[in-house]
Amino acid sequence: MSKCISGFSKLTKEEKLEWLLDVFFDNQKGAEEDLKKFWNQDVDFQKVFDGFSENTVSNYYMPYGVAPNFLINGKEYCVPMVIEESSVVAAAAAAAKFWQTRGGFHAKVLNVRKIGQVHFYWSGKPAQLEALMPQLQADLLAGVQDLTSNMRKRGGGVADIQLRDMTIWEPGYFQLFVEFETCDSMGANFINSVLEEFARILQDFIGSHTEFEGDEKDVDVLMSILSNYTPDCVVRCEVQCPVEDLGSFQGGMDAETFASRFEKAVKAAVVDPFRATTHNKGIFNGVDAVVLATGNDFRAVEACGHAYASRSGQYSSLSNCKIEKGIFKFWIDLPLAVGTVGGLTKLHPLAKRSLEMLGNPDATSLMEIIAATGLAQNFAAVRSLITTGIQHGHMKMHLLNILNHLAATELEVDAAKVHFRNSVVTFKAVREFLFALRGQQPKLSPNQLA
Repeated sequence: MSKCISGFSKLTKEEKLEWLLDVFFDNQKGAEEDLKKFWNQDVDFQKVFDGFSENTVSNYYMPYGVAPNFLINGKEYCVPMVIEESSVVAAAAAAAKFWQTRGGFHAKVLNVRKIGQVHFYWSGKPAQLEALMPQLQADLLAGVQDLTSNMRKRGGGVADIQLRDMTIWEPGYFQLFVEFETCDSMGANFINSVLEEFARILQDFIGSHTEFEGDEKDVDVLMSILSNYTPDCVVRCEVQCPVEDLGSFQGGMDAETFASRFEKAVKAAVVDPFRATTHNKGIFNGVDAVVLATGNDFRAVEACGHAYASRSGQYSSLSNCKIEKGIFKFWIDLPLAVGTVGGLTKLHPLAKRSLEMLGNPDATSLMEIIAATGLAQNFAAVRSLITTGIQHGHMKMHLLNILNHLAATELEVDAAKVHFRNSVVTFKAVREFLFALRGQQPKLSPNQLA
């Protein structure tokens, strides 16, 4: 049977599922049961989810957890987090509690401007068009009055328009580089709509202007699209306290030793891209979890964050640490383009509840909350690395996943939790413990032997 199909999107959901089961699954009954198990029994509710994407045949569930005890700018939060990695929520909550009694997190949005670009090819002289930019800008802004009216009423809209001459890199290549303020919305659809209208106005302006003649009147608009790199939409979050207030740590490590090792660990991520990549991944463990929980675009946030981490020409840490005059300071500058209106923020029931849980924040407050969660996650990870090692806590949290993989009963789970309270957790150790408990020799599948 061919694995290609025409007109798939026009099939009903049941027809799509039937074709999928026939072509790609040996155990069709089992696969159908698993896929349908995650359908919501409320038909109208399920239609909402089906409308979020294309060719939907099921829902993919992710754990929805909360991290309490976040103190951010003097306000207490319980932060919703959507993530499957077992230790992340626990680590964020532990770091939040640690800093709760040491002044909490202090966050401030530095700027909120977002970027869009009209990419075009043109054979004219850059100086000619640059001289006409005031007139072109006026035409561009006038031409999008209807599109921007609601955003302008809320204090946003088009903030700046520049002509960028890119011909040094590519012959004939120019950009309209546009800055936007989108208030409490992420603004992607708004920005793209404005940019597409700008492209049309640009073509009309050059095509009809007496300054240009012949081929100079032709503008080839390549594309009009927002940029997910928003280096001027940045939030700063920090924690700080006297070194002696850090307390003591596992293994008898004192506060001064901890602070020194912590600062060195962060510096390693500043200078070494190999370490920085894993370091920043830990930050995004926290960031992405809150971005997902609030119905925002974690792919855009990740792409922007990693580009920002490379702004010096070398990929580096998003967070920094210094000890100065006996004060331990740890902070992050994070570009974040998120919204609290539009998109899934009001359509997804749990995204709506997440924002309610956070006190229905505006976009800038949500930026601060997300940055604090990322910083908390980073603090927890580095603390583990320089004290007990990352696996000590991670594998304790991973114990239940291993037990589920080995089909442990409730009694076996309880026994394993007691046994591994003071023992190293590995897949092999858990497997051997279970079979010793059962008084049998292991008869394992190839997957369990891996």
